[in-house]
Amino acid sequence: MDTIVNIIGIIYGLILILTLFVRNRVIESMRVDALFMPEASEKSRPVNLLVGLLVAGYGIYSLLAG
Repeated sequence: MDTIVNIIGIIYGLILILTLFVRNRVIESMRVDALFMPEASEKSRPVNLLVGLLVAGYGIYSLLAG
């Protein structure tokens, strides 16, 4: 079960990284800055890259260390 959760976290992290480069209706709904920032705009898109790297990195670390 832990492996499945980590793989889902890695996939979500990759989707967050993808939101910086791709503008798609489905991917736009996954944006972290749009969920938590009141004035989300094009300038706040790099937040998704940072959060995506953290989430995917933690998922990868958990898979390799566990």
